Amino acid sequence: MGGRDLVRSVKAVGFVGAAQGLRTVRAAWRRRRADAVGLPARGAERARVPGQVREATPEPGGGVLRFSRSELRITVAVNGAVFWGWDGAGPEPSYALAGRCPEPDPRAVLEPDKDGGWRVVAERVTVVVSRNGAVEVRTPGGVTLRRDLPPRWWEPVEGGPARWMQRSEVASDARFFGLGGRSSGPRLRDGVYRLWNTDQGRAFVPGDDPLYITMPVQLVVADAGTHLVFHDTSWDGTVTLREGGEGAGSGHDRAGACEVRMDGGPLRCWVMLGAPARVLLAWASLTGAPALPPAWALGHHHARWGFGSAQEVRRIVAGYRERGLPLDAVHLDIDHYDAHQVFTVDQERFPGLPALAEELRREGIRLVSIVDPAVKAEAGNEVYDSGVAHDAFVRDGSRQPVYGVVWPGEVVYPDFTHARVRKWWGGLYEERLRQGFSGFWHDMNEPTSFAAFGEMTLPRSARHDLEGRGGDHREAHNVYALCMAKAGYEGLRELVPRQRPLLFSRSGWVGMQRYGGSWSGDVATGWPGLRASLSLVMGLGLCGVPYSGPDVGGFDGSPSAELYLRWFQLGSYLPLFRTHASLRAGRREPWEFGAEVLEHARVALLERRRLLPYFVTLAHLARRTGAPYVRPVWWSSPEDRSLRDCEDAFLLGDCLLVAPVLDPGADRRAVQLPRGRWYDIATEQAYEGPAQVLVDAPLSRIPVLARAGAVIPTCGTDGGLELEVWAPAPGRTGAGLVVQDAGDGWEEPGVERYLARWEGGRVAVEREGKGGEEPPHPVRVRGLGGR
Repeated sequence: MGGRDLVRSVKAVGFVGAAQGLRTVRAAWRRRRADAVGLPARGAERARVPGQVREATPEPGGGVLRFSRSELRITVAVNGAVFWGWDGAGPEPSYALAGRCPEPDPRAVLEPDKDGGWRVVAERVTVVVSRNGAVEVRTPGGVTLRRDLPPRWWEPVEGGPARWMQRSEVASDARFFGLGGRSSGPRLRDGVYRLWNTDQGRAFVPGDDPLYITMPVQLVVADAGTHLVFHDTSWDGTVTLREGGEGAGSGHDRAGACEVRMDGGPLRCWVMLGAPARVLLAWASLTGAPALPPAWALGHHHARWGFGSAQEVRRIVAGYRERGLPLDAVHLDIDHYDAHQVFTVDQERFPGLPALAEELRREGIRLVSIVDPAVKAEAGNEVYDSGVAHDAFVRDGSRQPVYGVVWPGEVVYPDFTHARVRKWWGGLYEERLRQGFSGFWHDMNEPTSFAAFGEMTLPRSARHDLEGRGGDHREAHNVYALCMAKAGYEGLRELVPRQRPLLFSRSGWVGMQRYGGSWSGDVATGWPGLRASLSLVMGLGLCGVPYSGPDVGGFDGSPSAELYLRWFQLGSYLPLFRTHASLRAGRREPWEFGAEVLEHARVALLERRRLLPYFVTLAHLARRTGAPYVRPVWWSSPEDRSLRDCEDAFLLGDCLLVAPVLDPGADRRAVQLPRGRWYDIATEQAYEGPAQVLVDAPLSRIPVLARAGAVIPTCGTDGGLELEVWAPAPGRTGAGLVVQDAGDGWEEPGVERYLARWEGGRVAVEREGKGGEEPPHPVRVRGLGGR
């Protein structure tokens, strides 16, 4: 053990208590020994590149190119997405894909290219392969968006998985986004980003990397176009990014660059290009439509690690009720478990939990439960005994259980990569439903195992089923939480088939949106943590996970009144609006910060309630189109370079631009506007974009601007649906969509589209496709400037 590891061991013993601390020391040694025995030494390696192309065989959508030391399969799908795989790799099996792969484009043609290379020509894309294996993706107009250089493999002489590396070039003006939940985003600067889901073991700030959700998904935005690239392997790896720019003294722009290095897995890739909306639509069709949360989950959630008792929950709910503050859900953390054991209840502190849940439901408040994957390894624990009977837990190469340490003490871990285990685990949610819970949040599922030194997860040598293929934790680690979410979601679909589940997860991987959303995890309390909150939500949305949000106020500390309020105001415009804090952190109820903050928080809560029909519409549109609720300001104008560099504001759907206050003491802030007319919704002052404008941001609110011509579904004063219409600019028209949720079931509501235009001296609003018929809802026109 090194000196640093020894210090960590001593700290662990002191921090979590002697018994648990010693367990973490033993767990760290046990993990180290397991990997020393269970993982082969890499030893000598052979380097390999594809070599020269020798022949090509056409196939539907593309073809197979055979090189002297590898082969490359290229297929263009009917939706324009491009797949290629080296060494015979196909698109399946894959945890990322939803259902069957899209059909090949029958019109795509494989044909010779100059200098001995080949190309696949399709309507939406051209893929050019050089004679030595470089792959270029070009727009229909012939502009190169991406050039992947010939890959390189390092194969162990004695067999085993090969490491590989792929270098790529993009346009000099390109900006990188994505890679999952990154605290330093949403625009990803030059640097190395690791692809290994990680519990830092402490609250994080911008720059901490990696975090809980890493995805090998990049969205690259340049003047010539936008493209998404996905390297479909779940192994540990890194992505090194370098933005382009003006070449020093050369007179030429330096290309942007990306280098992907993976410790194993297939070298296969998907690329899709077009406008951002088209790209995310193709991405959703490939990896799955986002799960639709129940309407109540789009309201305000209150959580805390350390409510401590049912009486405390009732006290908090009464505080909201007495102050007239809307509340839609209360979350119970691990302190409601019996000795931290999953699928149990502490009957002394939370007696009669079903009665409490029913009491809250009568007030319109749902109860949400935390669910951890680790199971206390103790005979007599019902979940453990059941798991042993089902052979459900992860084992090592000698078929012995793999043990870890989490809150209950010594634990074992279900192997969620086995369909039978997922089925067993999904059935356990019946206990949660009997207790009255309506929603679920998955925690500690990276998976985490406390360790005094080394990585806080399972041994890399731990064995997993991987859908019958077999493998170890090196491949299973990043998809562990994804498979847990699948187990929970599918179990709930069977147990309560008429209700849409609410499920969100701290960790996950590509495709996790099929089963729910995410939250930020343990973001540090402080202004940097506030800024990181927005980065995570935007980054995940661009990777296809639209429903997410942070711990409002931060996880670990006591925010100032100003910081809490600014975080609360930001949260009120994010999909998952949840206050939450650690056992040792300060309170998070709005009335704990004084009368002024309470009144301003009330305004934010009431505005969230007023905009609930808009959030419901955005949720349905995300399911149908893959477009996130929270979008970067360049979403509709990716060619505007000034917008690509804007990271402190966002579009909420197509209609609103939200500019949160992210710095202390600010009462005004600059806002970068996309083109068109925008109205400050508080003052109705009009601004013309593209431009940077200075907008008032008093403590009572954050700047929110509405797009001219927007038609926004809102909740009227009588509780019914009302259309808020912002006057179009002179000579222009506007529009907006409305999707009315029929409840929390599976009915598919229709999409209503409304048009707004000037008609004489008034703004006329009509429903499209109804022959000029007036809307069936009340209409409120704003932005008329006194007319």
